[in-house]
Amino acid sequence: MSTKKTPAKRAAKKTPAKGRARTTQARRTAMPVRWVLFTWRWFLRLALVPPLLLLALIILFRFVNPPITHTIWSEQRRLGTVERQWVPIEYMSPYVARSVVAAEDANFCLHWGFDMEAIRDALDDGAQRGASTLSQQTVKNVFLWQGRSWVRKALEALLTPVVEIVWPKQRILEVYLNVAEMDEGVFGIEAAAHRYFNTSPRDLTATQAARIAAVLPDPKRRNAANATPWLRKRAASIRDGAATIKADGRASCFED
Repeated sequence: MSTKKTPAKRAAKKTPAKGRARTTQARRTAMPVRWVLFTWRWFLRLALVPPLLLLALIILFRFVNPPITHTIWSEQRRLGTVERQWVPIEYMSPYVARSVVAAEDANFCLHWGFDMEAIRDALDDGAQRGASTLSQQTVKNVFLWQGRSWVRKALEALLTPVVEIVWPKQRILEVYLNVAEMDEGVFGIEAAAHRYFNTSPRDLTATQAARIAAVLPDPKRRNAANATPWLRKRAASIRDGAATIKADGRASCFED
């Protein structure tokens, strides 16, 4: 009996081999796709790490005082040492907070991090004056760095609303009053009160608090203890502004 294979039988035996070839080719094609998807998933996970860390820090600093800032660190490296000591806002003279708000951000209690009216006024003035709120300055001091780069400005704009949501206004002001530079190498109201007037923040008078507030835009070149005529005039204006925001309720968000 003949055992010779017919063409049909030979074709039937070759079909599985062709199927295996197609499967192998499909697997080879799928491997780069899987690697791309794997790499993309890990890229997304890693990209989420910095925002999540910043959010964790914002939540943490709602309750824990920031141990240092980039500005304090850089000045410490430059000068060798800095003066700073944290003091709760309850241990500050009420003139301190009012004066700083009057000088830097009179509508502090009325905005959500950005003072749109001040921004419009600055644009109308040809951007010759700043419109940064105390919330923005606190974000810059605590989480970012000094400078005018667009990257820093963009991060500041993203973080400021988050800080406004997580921190109450009093906490924002308390942190600012403890990390802002108030003389060269002098950070916070505790160190500034002792440096300028040899007193504690609790005992600062309305005039003394206003003079410290007057140096804030340019602490390296202004001196609250040896005030120039211009600085005295500026401090008098701040003192009047502090009384005004107390009278009209614009200090209510940070005073008990």
